[in-house]
Amino acid sequence: MSAENTCLTNADKVGPSRFVARRESVDHSSELRPAGLVQPDKLQQQRRESTGTAEQDNERTNCNVANNKAKNKTNKTIKRKRAFNRLSFDFEEQGPHDEKPMIKRAMHEKPLKNPHVDTSFLPDREREASEHQMREKIKNVWHAEQDKIKAEEIEVVYSYWDGRGHRRHVTCQKGTTIFSFLELCRKQVPELRSVTSERLMYIKEDIIIPHHYTFYDLLVTRARGKSGPLFHFDVHEDVRLRNDASREKDESHAGKVVKRDWYEKHRDIFPANRWEVYDPTKEYGSYGIKDV
Repeated sequence: MSAENTCLTNADKVGPSRFVARRESVDHSSELRPAGLVQPDKLQQQRRESTGTAEQDNERTNCNVANNKAKNKTNKTIKRKRAFNRLSFDFEEQGPHDEKPMIKRAMHEKPLKNPHVDTSFLPDREREASEHQMREKIKNVWHAEQDKIKAEEIEVVYSYWDGRGHRRHVTCQKGTTIFSFLELCRKQVPELRSVTSERLMYIKEDIIIPHHYTFYDLLVTRARGKSGPLFHFDVHEDVRLRNDASREKDESHAGKVVKRDWYEKHRDIFPANRWEVYDPTKEYGSYGIKDV
C-alpha cells in the first residue's frame, strides 16, 4: 500500500507540475486534505474544487479592491467639491457629516431704488435720447423761424457817394448778403455798371461792412456803428426832447455805396478818414458825427 501511494504521488508530481505553475492556495489546500489512498478521479475532482474555490476567492478579492477604489475616488471627488464650495462661499452641497455649520449663500436680489432721491445726475440712455430728440425739435423749429425772418423783405436806403450823395433805395430780403446788395445797386446806378461788385464798398454809420455779412446778421445782433445803429436801414432823425438825456439818440443815416478806388484816393479826407472795418467785438461808444 505504501509503495502504491508512493507511485501515485510520484506520477502526480511528474505530470503537470513540471509545466504548469501551481498556485500557492491550491497547493496549500491540497496539503491540508487528509493523506491516504485516493482514487485518481476523486483526486482530480478535489483539485478542481480547490481551484474553483481559489478562483472565486480571487474574484471576490478583485471585486472588493475595485469597490474600494471606486469608493476612494468618490470620496476624493466629494472632498474636492467641498473644498471648492468653501472657497466660493457655497455650502449647499456639503454633506451632513461636516463638523462646521452650513452657511447658505445669500440670494442676490435687485436693490430697490428710493423714489425720493434725485437721480437726474446719473446717466440714463432713455432720458438722454429724449433730451436729444427735444433739442433737435427745438433746433429745427428755431431754424424754421429764422428762415422765415430771412425771407422777409426790407427797403434799404443807400447813397452812391463820389464826394456827393445820390440817394436811392433797393428792396431785398433780410437774408441778402452785402455782396448781393451791391450787385443790385450796381444795376441801378449807371456810374457803377462798369465796376464789379468786388470793387464796391458799403459803409453804414462810418463802418465798412464786409461782403459776407447779411442784413439779418446786423438785425439779430443789433450791431452798432459810430454814428448810429447798423440794424436800421431807413433814414430817420432823432425826435426825442432836447432835455431828455437819459436816452441815447436814435438816428439812422443812409448807407454809402463807394468805389474802392475812390476810397483809396480819399481815405485821409473826411468823411473817409472816419471809416473802419466792422468788428463785432469792438465797442464804438456813444454816437457822434464829429470830424477828427
